Order: sequence, then C-alpha cells, then structure tokens
Amino acid sequence: MGLLPTDKFATLAIHAGEHTDAHGSVIEPISLSTTFKQSAPAQPIGTYEYSRSQNPNRENLENAIAALEKGKYGLAFSSGSATTAIILQSLPQGSHAISIGDVYGGTHRYFTKVANAHGVDTTFTNNLIADLPSLVKENTKLVWIESPTNPTLKVTDIRAVADKVHALNKDIILVVDNTFLSPYLSNPLTFGADIVVHSATKYINGHSDVVLGVLATNSKEIYERLQFLQNAVGAIPSPFDAWLTHRGLKTLHLRVRQAALNATKIAEFLEKNENVVAVNYPGLESHPDRAVVKKQHRDALGGGMISFRIKGGAEAAAKFSSATRLFTLAESLGGIESLLEVPAVMTHGGIPKEAREATGVFDDLVRLSVGIEDGDDLLDDIKQALAAAQ
Repeated sequence: MGLLPTDKFATLAIHAGEHTDAHGSVIEPISLSTTFKQSAPAQPIGTYEYSRSQNPNRENLENAIAALEKGKYGLAFSSGSATTAIILQSLPQGSHAISIGDVYGGTHRYFTKVANAHGVDTTFTNNLIADLPSLVKENTKLVWIESPTNPTLKVTDIRAVADKVHALNKDIILVVDNTFLSPYLSNPLTFGADIVVHSATKYINGHSDVVLGVLATNSKEIYERLQFLQNAVGAIPSPFDAWLTHRGLKTLHLRVRQAALNATKIAEFLEKNENVVAVNYPGLESHPDRAVVKKQHRDALGGGMISFRIKGGAEAAAKFSSATRLFTLAESLGGIESLLEVPAVMTHGGIPKEAREATGVFDDLVRLSVGIEDGDDLLDDIKQALAAAQ
C-alpha cells in the first residue's frame, strides 16, 4: 500500500525511505558494494552504478529526510560542515552572503576562512530582519539563519525573513540550519526557506555514533546543482553511516519530545536560581522570541538545548562543568545522553572575543544538551553542580 499524504510525523519517521528487498527484509540491509553490475556498457542492471554517485542506504535516508522536512528532495553528506561547504561552493565567485552573527563556530569559520578564499564575502548581523534592506547588495546570493541560534538560542521569524528576502531579490537563497530543533519540532521549508540543513550527527541520528549532514529543498534547480557537487566533490556518508542515521531517525519524535520536556524542567529551575545570571531557553514564557516559538515550533516546545550564564565568571563555569555526575563535559549535542560545554573555550573558541561577546557568548556561558535520562535525576545533577561551583 505505502504511505499516504495524511500520514503523521511518527508514521513517516518509521516508514519513509524504506524499501523491501528481494528477500522481504523488514529493515533495509546495509549495501556496502562500491560498484554495481551492468548488463551491457552503460546499462546498469538497477538504478545504481557507483556508490559515490548513489547508494541504496544513502538514497533511503535522503528520501526520509525530505519527507520529514516536508520537502521534495533530500541530500546526505559526510558531515554538517560538508553540507555547509557544498552550499557555499555552489555560489558563483564574487558572491555576497549574509549570516546571523550568533552562528555555530564551524559555520563562522567556513564563512570567514574558507568561503572567502573562493570569492564569497560574508556580512554578519545581530539584527537580521531590521538590517536586511541595508545589507543586501547586487551580488547577494544567500542568507543564512540558525534558529534557535547556537549557543544563545535566539529564535528567528523565518516567514518574516523569507518574505523580506524574496521581496528584495527573489533569487537570493534562504538557508535555515534546523539542527537544534530537528524536523520534529519545526519545518523551515513551510515558512519560506529555500534550503533546510542539519548536522545529522546531532538529533537526527541521536546516538553520538555517526558524523553526517543532510539538507532538504523543494527546488529542483537547487537540488540538481547540489547533487552534482555532492558527487563531484565526493562529500558523501558511508552506507553504514547512512543506515545508522536512518535507524536513529525512526525514534526522533520520541527522543526530541522527551529531551524538550526534561529541558523545560531544568530551565524553569535555572531561571529562579540565585547563582544564575541569565537563562536562554525558547520554552520559557520569558524568552524574548516566545511569540515566534508558539507559531514556529510544534506544540510551542523549546527543544533540548539550554544555555545560561553562571555567577562567578569563567572560573565558576569551569567548576560547574567538572562537577556534574550525569551531564558529560563534551562538545556536540542532540544525543540520548546529556552533555554540557563552555562555548567560549570550546565550540566557539575560534571566534574573536569581541565578535563572540557581541552575540552574547561570554566566558561564563554554559551550554546544556539535555538528554532523555530521568528528568528528576538530571535536575538533581544540575543542583549539586551549581552548589559545587559556588
């Protein structure tokens, strides 16, 4: 029978991209072959010729990502950074890009130290909607958003940006990094984005055992251009990594919802704690972009990421990070286990201090990736670590 247009997220997560093989396998087997037999020159027996160009496991994952992001096309890459690189590589030399200032350190690094080497100049702004009209130039080809931002969790009104961008120039591509929310909590393509990207290493895979990136789009032209580069550059995931990520995707809705519920409990505690200077969490009613969250996120959930400033500066942040029992001090996010880090010296350490602090990334900022352990146990861990830090 197959899937119906009315099927809900959980059904799509489990069944989208699945194909029954000749043996009737309920779960698609891993196809490790690098090349595929042909019946005559240039006449493949099936749809595959060489695994760099396409592979059954990668194609299944790409179809599943497209379905969950409500897009027509999906592509998978060797990492989230490779996904970013391919998109920027697709721009003509001499192009101009606009990015929010509060962006993942690796994305900032690519814009400022790699893309500029092949003639793409980037302007960063901390007030995108207000600044857009004055920032768009004749050669502006792309606008880049993270929502929520990493690590200060600002939320951008994607529809407002999309309307303004496309009114200024319909050919500008709007890219939204949806890593912090996953396709379960938000679908940027439905709000006017041209491309949605993810580090699938994070929530989509969800088990901290794969490095992989994905994107989805509704534009055939964009898809074909990026698919060409995916093959030409060879920035592809292995069949096993694609299979693992597709497997992780099947429980995405269960994991992300539980992480968001746990995070809400922790954020509400932190907001009232005397040892905390400020809390950034989109699920709090006090969040400055809460109205946008309510129209852009499923059930107005804030996701599993929190950041907060701790009293006592960098020293207190370091003590807190070393005192937790369940939260592991490590980079990355979105896994089943809870992680924490200090962005100023870890994920965002490569950004100049002045630029970093202009976006709210101070030395006392701690970022939490809340996992799916028992919520009360996680809260107790936060409480005792805060006491230890003081």
